[in-house]
Amino acid sequence: MKKIVSAVLSFIIVLSAFLLPSPLSADAAIFNVDVKLHSKSVYLENLDTETVVFEKEANARRFPASTTKIMTYIITAENVNDYKKTYVTVKERLLSMLDGTGSSVAGIKAGEKLSIYQLLCCLMIPSGNDAALILADYVGKGSIEKFVDMMNAKAKELYCTGTHFANPHGLNDPNHFTTVADMAKITKYAMTLPEFNEISNMTESDCLGEDRYLITTNHMIDELRGGDYYYEYASGIKTGATGNDSGYCLVSTAAKDGYTYLCVAYGAPYEDKDGNDYDNGAMIDSVNLYEWVFDNLSIKTILDKNELVKEVRVNFAWNKDSIQLVPAKGLTELMPYDVNIESIDKKYNVPEQIDAPVKSGDKIGTVTLSYANQQLATVDLLAGETVERSDLLTAADGLKKIASSKWFIITASAVVALVLIYIIIVAVYNRRKKTYRPVKKYRKF
Repeated sequence: MKKIVSAVLSFIIVLSAFLLPSPLSADAAIFNVDVKLHSKSVYLENLDTETVVFEKEANARRFPASTTKIMTYIITAENVNDYKKTYVTVKERLLSMLDGTGSSVAGIKAGEKLSIYQLLCCLMIPSGNDAALILADYVGKGSIEKFVDMMNAKAKELYCTGTHFANPHGLNDPNHFTTVADMAKITKYAMTLPEFNEISNMTESDCLGEDRYLITTNHMIDELRGGDYYYEYASGIKTGATGNDSGYCLVSTAAKDGYTYLCVAYGAPYEDKDGNDYDNGAMIDSVNLYEWVFDNLSIKTILDKNELVKEVRVNFAWNKDSIQLVPAKGLTELMPYDVNIESIDKKYNVPEQIDAPVKSGDKIGTVTLSYANQQLATVDLLAGETVERSDLLTAADGLKKIASSKWFIITASAVVALVLIYIIIVAVYNRRKKTYRPVKKYRKF
């Protein structure tokens, strides 16, 4: 009964570990980032460790403006095999759809024949809404609505639960929204696609001809025209702004000293009540956040894969009393520069003893690592060597268990009692037999 109760309790504990949220997941933000922000929503992630360094209203719905075009790129890339050999003839009706919108355009002309590569450059570099419609119409086989459905299907596939697209360019619509956390997922996926990183980091292009230069809207990567916004460690990715509805938006990356970060900043103030433009707070916030993490954080090895971290007693092994445990994997974490690795707490969940045989690599337990009362990760602990089982010791233990078992004691006691009873009965019988021996009679002759 005790074993059954123990098994049930163990099952409940294991089930709870899966169903109940942990106080802080391994990729959650644990840093006090001391940066004053203009943006309403911000998401900052270290791409080397996939650690979320900082979040501000990361799951709040925001108008994404032209950062929408990152998803437009994705759908196009997944439906066109050869960017440079696939051509599209520009339709007049598509260009006329932007009349009166004040849209950013790439200056594409009706009737001209452009490659998908040219259109992707027009989409990402000058943020051309005209290119977005042309690509959507082509990939959607004449239906922009079908293309938008593909955008939403992809967002769902990427687990973007706070996202819904209504168009391929990002002009404001009540049903067109996303979150900075979702846009980070979308962007990381886009970064795996052909040409995306190269095109999104271009500051200019003459792909339409030398007299029709495409100039980037992203001043952070444009040393020639970026002014105070230029940041030498930045690369890509996409700007966005549709007035005060979206505010300034920016998706960017930055790399320095072997570290790479992704930042999504939405909703920085666009203009004041008098119609005067504010400075681009999304760019300012992104640069300040990058500077903070580069100055304060580094990747530290907190668990070495080859390190012997724990010793456990082993039973039934000849000339072997214990076995060493090693981590299933090494663990590196993004930590403040001044953190001493020795200050990281390690909580072991391993049995006091185990029975042989044990194979090298068998899971024996886990170790949970924490820093400043915040959980970093839980890593499996494996047997560091193979230990064979001794048949002699096993047999001896079996006999010992049998001899000490309740039923054996009861049975043995009963046998002893029966033997004693038998002995007593025989003794009493023999005594009576001797006492009442009949007298012999003799005949006379």
